[in-house]
Parts: sequence; C-alpha cells; structure tokens
Amino acid sequence: MSKVLFTVQYEVLSDKRSEYITAIKELKSLISAEGLESYSVFEVKGKANTFEEVYVFASQEVYENFDDAEDERINVLISKIESLKAHSSTKYLTLLELE
Repeated sequence: MSKVLFTVQYEVLSDKRSEYITAIKELKSLISAEGLESYSVFEVKGKANTFEEVYVFASQEVYENFDDAEDERINVLISKIESLKAHSSTKYLTLLELE
C-alpha cells in the first residue's frame, strides 16, 4: 500500500494570527484517525503568516475516507480557521508514495 502525503498551504490574515495559533493548537490535539500516521503544522520560512498543514496517511483508502469522520468540534475549528485565512490563498497538494 502506498502512503499518501496531503498538504494544505495558506496565508493567515496578519491581525488574526493569534486567533489562528490558538485554533490550530486545539485542532492538532483533536485530529486523529485510524491510518493517519501524522499531522503537523509548519510556518513557511520567509513568508510571514503562511502555514502548511501536513498529513501522512497509511494508504490511499485511509486518505479517501478521512473526511468521512464526523467530529463537531473539529468541524467548528476548521470553519474558524477558514475564516482567518487570506482570500484565495489556499493551495492543496496530494502526493502518492512510489512502491
């Protein structure tokens, strides 16, 4: 089974940075799923208020089923984080491991 690396990069509005940090720390403590090997958040060096979330999934099947997990608090946090982002700054990337 090939692992899947999924990344989401975005810019947070500068006046919303501290709200973002609080929300993302809580989100990090809540996100888990069978087959999610890791979830990390990084700040992009040299790009103020630009962050990248990195998910590592054990397989493509786990990746495809990840959004199916329903957790109300996680959904609230994701909505909040979305509201703190700069308009049209989100970029997604999905990588499949070679076997």
